[in-house]
This record gives sequence, C-alpha cells and structure tokens, in this order.
Amino acid sequence: MAVAVITDSAAALGVELVERLGVTVVPMHLSIGEASYRDDEVALAELVDRIDEGIHTSGPTPGAFVDAIEKADAGDGVVVLTVSSRMSSTYQTAQVAAGKTGGDVRVIDTSTAAGAQGLVVLAAAEAAGQGRDIEQVSAQARRVAARVRLVAAVDSLEYLVRGGRLPEVAGWAGGRLGVRPLFEFRAGRIHALRPSLSHQAAIGHVMSQWRRTKVPGAPLHVAALHALDPQAATRLLDAVRTEVKPVTAFIESFGPVMVAHTGPGVTGLAWWWG
Repeated sequence: MAVAVITDSAAALGVELVERLGVTVVPMHLSIGEASYRDDEVALAELVDRIDEGIHTSGPTPGAFVDAIEKADAGDGVVVLTVSSRMSSTYQTAQVAAGKTGGDVRVIDTSTAAGAQGLVVLAAAEAAGQGRDIEQVSAQARRVAARVRLVAAVDSLEYLVRGGRLPEVAGWAGGRLGVRPLFEFRAGRIHALRPSLSHQAAIGHVMSQWRRTKVPGAPLHVAALHALDPQAATRLLDAVRTEVKPVTAFIESFGPVMVAHTGPGVTGLAWWWG
C-alpha cells in the first residue's frame, strides 16, 4: 500500500502520465452556452472553436471528491492537491469532502495551476511511490509548491480579463494588434508581465524569466505547455535542454478549463529547481 495522491483536472496531466503515476484526477466542469460538461468530456479543439459562445467553469463537487478519496484510500492516507484557492473554490470543496471521510486526508492548496500544479502532483506521487509516509508526501508537495514557477505567452489577455483572472489590466496593451502578452502565475494569482512584439520575442522572454531563476548544480524539473501546438512546446523544451539537462521533463497541453481562461495560442514553461 502507499499514500494515495488525488488532484483536479486543472493540473493538465495527460492520461499516460496519470496512469504511470497512479494519480486520481477529479474533473472540473464547463458550461458552454446552455450545456454543461465535465472537462474530460470536451475536446480542446471543440472548446477553442466555441470559446466565444460564453464559457463558464466550476470546480468538482464535494461528492466527486468524496468518491475519489474513498476509492483511492488503501489505508495509508490520501493527499489531495488542488488548483490555487485564489482562482477556484476547489480547495474549499476538497476540504469539505475530506471532512466527510473517515481516513487521514491532507488537502493542500498548490497555489498554482496547469503544468506547475502538475509538477507538484508529480513530486508527491513519486514520493508516495517510494514508500514515503503521508507526512513526507505532504511535505514534499508543499516544498515543490513553494518553488514552482509558471510563465506563459498568450495571443491576448482578453480571456483572462473577461473571466476576472486579471482585472487589474483591463484595457492593457495586450489587446493591441501584434502584441504578445506574457503572464506569470505567482502567489496563487495571475500577474501580467511586459508584452512582446512577436511570438519569437515572447518565447525569448519566457526563457529569460526561466534563466533568472537558475540555481547552479540544482536538478531542474520542467514542463513545456501548449494549447493545440505541441511543436511550439517542443521548441521551448529543446531550448531549455540546450542549456540544462532536466531530471524531469514533459510536454503537456493546457486543459479545457485552463484554456477557457487563457484563450487559445498559449505557450509556456513550468519549472522548479531542487
């Protein structure tokens, strides 16, 4: 038996990685027009095609977390890792669910999302797989959550502003023709960085943000992220590998819930050192 690790689908972990890690993923929800879906029921391409129809997102229900916890708990406890509580009610929902179960359940706010959240989940799952106890798995998750960074370039900040994820930059230069805005997930929230005048320059700025955090001799764990453009993520990861050989590296797509907020055309890096 081992400590079970559960997360929500904002973590942007692909099916193969989830199966390899033995992680349980609880789906978030989308409403497109008058129809409601679990986000694993909507293809990303379909969401992008319908993104201007008016998309609303919501977290998993307490019942979904209760079911996941009860199925996953083999007696050694459960660690639940959620998307930032400043962006979603998912953390609070998971806490409610944990209180309805009888086992040892630790709910941890990762204070991030997408591939950065995925790296936290990966670290916790690997610790659990090594036979660490629930205190050690929880400590590793918190350690990585405190170190992980996410920086990405988007085609427009329109969707982040529209969804209230970036209210302080309404009317910002990111809406101008040809400008590529950048954002960073920091302290649980999305923050705008300086814009770039081309896609190439934007990716260069993502790399610059990554370089500033380098820790000589420390292992690098990195995820390259995209939305329907794996080649862009591959180029970004290749650029990282020309400078540092990561001990952990993977490419994943932003999930439907995340793309509903960022809009299409998002490319970025999530990483931590240690």
